[in-house]
Amino acid sequence: MIAIHNNPSKVVFHYRWIDYCQKNNIPYKLVNCYDDNIIEQLQDCSGLMWHYHQAEPSDIVMAKSLLFSVEQSGKKVFPDFNTAWHFDDKVGQKYLLEALGIDLVKTYVFYDEKTVLDWIQKTTFPKVFKLRGGAGSQNVQLVHNASQAEKLTRKAFGKGFPAYDPWESIQERYRKWRLGKTNFFDVLKGFVRLVKPPRYASVIGNEMNYLYFQEFLANNDSDIRIVVVNGKAFAIKRMNRENDFRASGSGFIIYDKAAIDERFVKVSFEYQRKLKAQCLAYDYVLDANNQPLLIEISYGFANAGYDDCPGYWDEQLHWHEGTFNPYGWMVDLMLNKE
Repeated sequence: MIAIHNNPSKVVFHYRWIDYCQKNNIPYKLVNCYDDNIIEQLQDCSGLMWHYHQAEPSDIVMAKSLLFSVEQSGKKVFPDFNTAWHFDDKVGQKYLLEALGIDLVKTYVFYDEKTVLDWIQKTTFPKVFKLRGGAGSQNVQLVHNASQAEKLTRKAFGKGFPAYDPWESIQERYRKWRLGKTNFFDVLKGFVRLVKPPRYASVIGNEMNYLYFQEFLANNDSDIRIVVVNGKAFAIKRMNRENDFRASGSGFIIYDKAAIDERFVKVSFEYQRKLKAQCLAYDYVLDANNQPLLIEISYGFANAGYDDCPGYWDEQLHWHEGTFNPYGWMVDLMLNKE
């Protein structure tokens, strides 16, 4: 029997897992991973599935600790350690991807102010600045010159950066409202958060004592996201925001198979084997030589953004046209099914 964390959110995977189990007569039970006796609740289960979220305060505190402890006891979990230890941690991903020889956009991380300032005087701009956490292009900005980089350096080794930027959030909510992708209440909510930031930001605290930059690869009007689950892959092309270099979270999605260069699919299967992961989303851009470079990875993704995908590839790069259920593939992983 599979245990599934009973998450009230509609944007996570667990409703889809439950539906798949019900339709396929797969035994499961709902559990509350926050219960003190959760380990006892799992005694009659072969594994635990929990789509935890990077912006949920309690998940930040304990999700990885519980999942990896259960995994070490011999039970299967989703996501497992190889899939998720680096989730929402771009700094950790840099070291992991470099260690495995994966073609990552050139990434720099610094831990003392003098080293950064010396590097700023020698490097070229623009560069892309990021905090280690954040989704949908949150906490990402283009640094145009040395002066701007030095200002970020002083902040990084001073008071630090809040995990939530309320003004950036308001601008993004307003942008989506103008495009008809959210309602005006969501914009008003952004103004409320000027004085009452989301609780997860307090849990994380200010990001400080490090700086993260990536090379800026010009002439990319989009990125490609490939999601690999249990030997299958599906993809979307995300167009940049208007007058912006950022594609993640833009809401401008192309689902046409013809828009996806299969080189991205092929290399994603290769990386999945290296990473020994259950499920990962890979974000790519092209370098100056038209070669795919990885930006970052994530085990989680927003359900609704992929429901319109027209089909998927298998590991032999054969295309399977039609609707599919990647959430069922995740359940199959727990049952050792292909």
